[in-house]
This record gives sequence, structure tokens and C-alpha cells, in this order.
Amino acid sequence: MSRRRIGFWYRLAAVIAKPPLVVLFKRDWRGMEHIPADGGFITAVNHNSYLDPLSYAHFQYNTGRVPRFLAKAALFKAPFVGMMLRGTGQIPVYRETTNALDAFRSAVDAIERGECVAFYPEGTLTRDPDQWPMAGKTGAARVALMTRAPVVPVAQWGANEVMPPYAKENKVNLFPRKTLKVLAGPPVDLSDFYDREPTPEVLKEVTAVIMAAITALLQELRGEPAPERPYDHRQARAEQRRKAAGEGAK
Repeated sequence: MSRRRIGFWYRLAAVIAKPPLVVLFKRDWRGMEHIPADGGFITAVNHNSYLDPLSYAHFQYNTGRVPRFLAKAALFKAPFVGMMLRGTGQIPVYRETTNALDAFRSAVDAIERGECVAFYPEGTLTRDPDQWPMAGKTGAARVALMTRAPVVPVAQWGANEVMPPYAKENKVNLFPRKTLKVLAGPPVDLSDFYDREPTPEVLKEVTAVIMAAITALLQELRGEPAPERPYDHRQARAEQRRKAAGEGAK
């Protein structure tokens, strides 16, 4: 299967974004050999900063295989940003609308054409207090089982030190100069799931396998152990509501 050419718009984005990334940050990139040279594939990436899509895209651009991100549809409405997103072939995600399945179909089509689709399986910036990956959503798992394409886990760290997630003040901490770390691992072995019905339970299992691979890579980048169980934002919110209800009843 062929590979997608980088194209004018991605090269233009690189001309704009790469110089400040090279000047302002140091790089620690590892695992480029795990990015397939040809054919469609999926990358599954942790998300801990608004800056990390640029950091990760820079890493993968330099492998010669450009990623197509699933991005919030609202971003496509911004004049310049929307133009760049459309030009580089990014995929709009319409959450909780009748167009919600369009992103799924577009991802499958792109992979079958030999492209790379990048998923943030957490679906949003991590809310884990220590910025470990949260429990993932099942979109990447669903596309992986349908296409049987390689799923390359990717961990990144450092962008969050420049732009922390959910910071009360939108500060950019450029100095001292930070290192943007990206580590890609070998494709996750999902062969045991290919002949199983993609039930919600199976999709959760596949998602857990993918998230475990990302977390293991992040442990290597950070040099410290991750929590035994991934942070589940829904469960945390439910517990907070129960505690609040209990305190209100006193």
C-alpha cells in the first residue's frame, strides 16, 4: 500500500511552526523506527498540553509520515487555523451531533488509503493530578479492529512543562529552555481481538491494552512508576458529587 505525500499545506505548516520549535525547545526523540514506512496505521498519543500536538507533529513530520489528527470541529471555524487544518487534511470531530460518526468513517477511509491517523484516546487533556494518561475512550480501538492497521503507541512529556494543562493562568513557561520528549513504541499486539465481536466490553479491553502501552512508554520518559490504575475522570466526578451530597446532608 502507498503512503500519502506530505503535500503543500503540511510543508507550509512546517515552515511556520518548525523554526520556533527548534529555537525555543530542546528535543529528545526516540522510537522513530517504529513509525511504518508504508501503509495505513494509527498512532495513539497521550495528551497533557495544548502545545503537545505541535511537539508530536514535529516528531512525526521528521519521519516522513505526516499524521491526520482528529480535532474538535470548532477549531475549523477559526479563519487561519481552520484553513490550515483543512489544507493539511485534519479530521473534524462533531461531538454529540448527527455528524459524530463522520470522523470515524473519515479515519477508516484515511487508513485504508495508506495514511496515518493520530488519536488522543483520552479524548481531552488529562485530568490526572500528576498528568499520567487517564482511562481512554474507545474510538481508536474501534478503528483498529475494523482496519486491523498497526497501532503505534506514543508518549510525550515536556510540552506540559511549557503549557500546563488546565492552568488557572495561561502562562507559557519558556525559560529555562525545556526539552520536548517523544517516544514511539512498537505496534500494540491486538491480534487476539481481531476475531471477536467488537462489543463494548471488547472495545474497553482493547482500549486498556493501548493505554497501558502508552503509559509504559511515559514511565520510561519520566523515569518513575505510574499509578496502578489509570485515573477515571467520570468516577472522580461521581465520588465528588457523593461526598458533596453527604456533607450537605449533615
